[in-house]
Amino acid sequence: MTAAPRAHRAPPVPTEKTPVRAARGMVVTNHPLASAAGAEMLASGGNAVDAAVAALFALSVVEPMMVGPLGGGFAHLRRPDGVHEVLEGQGRCPAGVGPTTFEPDPAAPPGALDAVGRRNAVGRSSVAVPGNLAAWCELLARHGRLPLADVVEPAIRHAARGFAATPYLAECVSDCAADLARDPEIARILMPGGVPIAAGAHVVNGALADSLRTIVREGPAALYSGAIGRALADDMARHDAWLSTDDLARYRTSMLEPLRARYRGFEIVGPPPPCSGPLHVGQMLALLEGFDLASMGFGSADASHLLAEALKIAFADRAAATADPEHVPVPVARLLSRDYAALRRAGIDPARARAHAAGVSPAEATPAPDDGAHTTHLTVADGDGWIVSATQTINSLFGARYMVPGTGLIPNNYLYVFDPRPGRANSLAPGKRVTSSMAPLIVLRDGAPRWALGLPGGLRIFPSAMQALVNLVDHGMSLQQAVEAPRLWTQGYQLEMEPGFADATVDALRARGHDVLRVPNVGGGLCAVGFEPDGTLEGAACWRADGTPVGVGGGLARAGVRFLPEARRA
Repeated sequence: MTAAPRAHRAPPVPTEKTPVRAARGMVVTNHPLASAAGAEMLASGGNAVDAAVAALFALSVVEPMMVGPLGGGFAHLRRPDGVHEVLEGQGRCPAGVGPTTFEPDPAAPPGALDAVGRRNAVGRSSVAVPGNLAAWCELLARHGRLPLADVVEPAIRHAARGFAATPYLAECVSDCAADLARDPEIARILMPGGVPIAAGAHVVNGALADSLRTIVREGPAALYSGAIGRALADDMARHDAWLSTDDLARYRTSMLEPLRARYRGFEIVGPPPPCSGPLHVGQMLALLEGFDLASMGFGSADASHLLAEALKIAFADRAAATADPEHVPVPVARLLSRDYAALRRAGIDPARARAHAAGVSPAEATPAPDDGAHTTHLTVADGDGWIVSATQTINSLFGARYMVPGTGLIPNNYLYVFDPRPGRANSLAPGKRVTSSMAPLIVLRDGAPRWALGLPGGLRIFPSAMQALVNLVDHGMSLQQAVEAPRLWTQGYQLEMEPGFADATVDALRARGHDVLRVPNVGGGLCAVGFEPDGTLEGAACWRADGTPVGVGGGLARAGVRFLPEARRA
């Protein structure tokens, strides 16, 4: 294991956005209205938990392609006393779903998990038991200061009064138009007259506003035992799908022990399996710690080659061994060990790309679904020491691509994340939790927070989070540079590289045997908060989404200050 890297100058990585600094709080989400909703809670006397939950409800309205109460995710919380908590609200397989529920599509490309007729990807048959609403309400009840009515109010306002569609939302609607057009409920909101909404269009979802008001009155029971849940289950029954009121009534969140890894003197903390991201971030960093990435330089052929090889190794092991630990034994200690890192490091040829088989294999390897730059992430911190790093999703763009009639809610299509073939680590099973690539991380130095970050992007999440950490630790980048710097990605097929990599680097990697594919972006918008020595907070978001940091500074008047002009005249 090498020591922490020596001091060095950051590379000249250009940035498009500007970071924000503040003392009382920082909210970074992938939509400006959601960041504003969180900042509103901080300004109202709430803490980072209130801000995070308010932002998540707001994102369900203004970023409907990414997240909603009928989805799932992980919330990673650090309390002011230094204790870390992970609240898991992942989707689960309905009781009526098993390993042979879907017929695998023989025409699917390598790495895809498609079923015949796309039944595991689109429509009612793709929906898992949702956990987001339960988790959001539990997080607020456990640690928030404000009532549910206050934190949901911005979301209700935007749903009832409407908001302006961003170009990002409009492009997502256009990309999914063929599926969205099949459902009259979602088409009425996003494709009026059969035409995808344009950027700037005024989007109103009155039914969603009504559902949110019901949630304010009834709490999570509105879904898990109330009218919203009955509407969801009754609609399922009409379409011969599986999710039932019994599945909803049985749903429970889980509090998980955080996973911890180390890299050059930093501690990386995040959710454990069934969240695979932090585990494989830690695995890759342990492997890379044996190389002097700093001296190679950011974006060099040598450094990029090592990143790509580390990614291939991590994906091979993820496919073989990472799933819901209630159903599959996950060798966490082995994957994070220095001995295992040395073993896998020895298999890397510095001059040639290689294929890498799994080094751990309790079950037959299963490829992971390539679900694109979907999902959402937020990172929130306040001046009292509360930190929330939360990644949440409805899985694919617009989830199952329909709205539950009369509710304005878009369900997840989480069953698309499972392998439709039996006998695999990630095969379907009743009650099984979704395995996720999410990586809501909090990074410590000497026990104190240094950075908190995460991003959306499916299989590209944890590789992108790992690269951001390498940018910060090895390459000495500023936080804004680290989140915006060019990324690469592979799971063993093509090596995707963003435009910011030099042509000379791409040519050198091709000469080493990498099948390089230039792509517009790898993964989604990274949302990060840095914790400065002077106690201030720095917020940064990248160009890959509508990411916006909003900081809260200033504060109340100094105690005892009054304006008494009459007394002064006297």
